[in-house]
Amino acid sequence: MLPDDKKNQLKEVFNQLQNPVNLLVFTQELECRFCAETRQLIEELAALSDKVGVSVYDFLSDADMVKKYKIERIPAVAVIGRKDYGVRFYGIPYGYELHTLVEAIKNVSASEVILSERTREVLSDVKSPVNIKVFVTLTCPHCPEVAATAHKLAVASDFITADVIDATEFPDLSQKYAIIGVPKVVINERIEFIGPLTEELFAEHVLLGAY
Repeated sequence: MLPDDKKNQLKEVFNQLQNPVNLLVFTQELECRFCAETRQLIEELAALSDKVGVSVYDFLSDADMVKKYKIERIPAVAVIGRKDYGVRFYGIPYGYELHTLVEAIKNVSASEVILSERTREVLSDVKSPVNIKVFVTLTCPHCPEVAATAHKLAVASDFITADVIDATEFPDLSQKYAIIGVPKVVINERIEFIGPLTEELFAEHVLLGAY
């Protein structure tokens, strides 16, 4: 699924990874759109670096792992480093969203992220669980920036988890959350916004969602 020139670019990126990252792919053989393609894509990525591993789990038969990593639908990819930072991608991370996955791998590998001092101050006040849902499409050029910020916040705070969701792949969720434009962010089912925000404003919305 990855052209040779893209593989060469990614090899250079992955050569800079600091610590091992394991990509957990949740899938099933039947009745799952893009499950096979997602597994193939992740396996191709993992083959580019000895610091990127892949583990494949069946959504039905590996129910214990599904429960452990709180996987709600498939295909899903959990990006795991030294610990589980709550970084998830639902749908096939292709098109513009391949960049989102690569950024997640880099940040989880580093176990830390570059954030402004103001953002860190805001995150220090988050003391209760916050889930961020970022709805994207694979053809949205502005989505990776917002998705990457959500994942960075999840790496930075033990209280935050971030799910990036392909809106076109899960129409039931698109209807539930009234997705009429992307990127759309939903925080703890209460706070919502559409479009990119600065890192600091994003963090402040997360703090609002924590109360």
